[in-house]
Amino acid sequence: MTTQYLAFDLGAQSGRAMLGRFRSGSLDLQEICRFPNEPVRQNGSIQWDILRLWLEMKRAMARVSDRRFESIGVDGWGVDYALVGERGNLLENPYHYRDARNDGMMDAVFDRVSRERLYSVTGIQFLQINTLVQLFAACRLTPRVVDAARALATIPDLLNYWLTGRLCSEYTIATTTQFVHATKRTWATKLIEEVGLPVRLLTAIVAPGTIIGALRSDVSPALAGTPVIAPACHDTASAVASVDASGNTAFISSGTWSLLGTELSAPIITTTARDLNFTNEGGVCGTIRFLKNITGLWVLQACRQSWAASGQDLQYEELIAAAADPQLAFRSLIDPDHHMFLNPENMPESIREYCRQTGQPEPSTPAACTRAILESLAFKYRAVLESLERLTGTRFEVVRIVGGGSRNQLLNQFTADATGRPVVAGPVEATALGNIAMQMVATGAVGSIAGARDAIERSFPVQRFEPSAPERWDAEYRRFQDYMESTCA
Repeated sequence: MTTQYLAFDLGAQSGRAMLGRFRSGSLDLQEICRFPNEPVRQNGSIQWDILRLWLEMKRAMARVSDRRFESIGVDGWGVDYALVGERGNLLENPYHYRDARNDGMMDAVFDRVSRERLYSVTGIQFLQINTLVQLFAACRLTPRVVDAARALATIPDLLNYWLTGRLCSEYTIATTTQFVHATKRTWATKLIEEVGLPVRLLTAIVAPGTIIGALRSDVSPALAGTPVIAPACHDTASAVASVDASGNTAFISSGTWSLLGTELSAPIITTTARDLNFTNEGGVCGTIRFLKNITGLWVLQACRQSWAASGQDLQYEELIAAAADPQLAFRSLIDPDHHMFLNPENMPESIREYCRQTGQPEPSTPAACTRAILESLAFKYRAVLESLERLTGTRFEVVRIVGGGSRNQLLNQFTADATGRPVVAGPVEATALGNIAMQMVATGAVGSIAGARDAIERSFPVQRFEPSAPERWDAEYRRFQDYMESTCA
């Protein structure tokens, strides 16, 4: 018998509706539709057009209204949130995590609660995009809007509410807020109150794999009653759920962001982990994703936007092919996480300015710029991998790259070269597959997450990249470290 599952995977660039079919121990995946997720700039702010995403989801359900699904699941990006009013209405469009209202707010939070206390309770890395910082900014800048709210919902939680009528907070996405007690796995209410944030906005936390409710008839008459599952509602948690990323395997979930880490049974909350800014985010089936956020292919995406605005509509494939030219090797290196690359108006110019400040040649062509980005990302992966080994006491023998970025064969090879470890790349659709994996566990199609992962491994081939030219990469890595140190000083 074939069982079918509907997964909505919403990223910071686009959303997809994916159909999963499970039969005789094998899983296949079909894209129903894909739609853009473009933030809107208005009155100096950046916000998400969440109602457009909701419309696209309903249109996707209409396309498959002749099918029967075992369940439906939604995953999405972390940290951003919506405020829900007393009548269940959306009070305003959710703000984008790159919005300027967050600038300087993290230091203002530290004036109330120390870094040490925040980390000791939550185990979450310090980023100005975290929900805690965003809500702190909202309480300062738009207090009346916050006062009018009766609930805070992350993006997937909001959509689950619209699907079922039930407001709750799925655990993996909840941990990205920096509101969750890392060891108790409950809301850190005392800490939240110390920061000065309204605890009354928080809803009950549910575990990944929970059946939230039945699909409402006013959303889709044909699919009404279908169980809606909270898979791992954080997209990275879903991506990691698709593969075994424990033991001596480190994972990189590669896309707009790169998240490098490993799957553990308990959080690591130490002074060293705090100082290296590692995070303990929730995983599936009682696990912790111990990882570090790295600015990923966002830098290249933003370059493409700038080039397109100047009349150069360059596709990823042609950029990567041009960047493979050996004559471009190691000309210019950047720290992808430098503040200059957070949200500049012109990313290529920011890269050139970084190179001027560090005494390097400025990339003069899109190919040279792309090469600099990919080499630099590979070196950043090595730096974070070395820190991960130091913190866990584990020598990682394999790096597993999943997600859309795993299609970038040049970056995969550079990662193997820079780290000196074999890279296993795939599956590309890890997030949707992890979403479906947890739906399969929740509905009893498989007995455990291990069974779902086995089905994924059987069904989706991977590519392997072996390291080469270690001496050359080692020498250039020392140079990369010098640039990081000089720009952080």
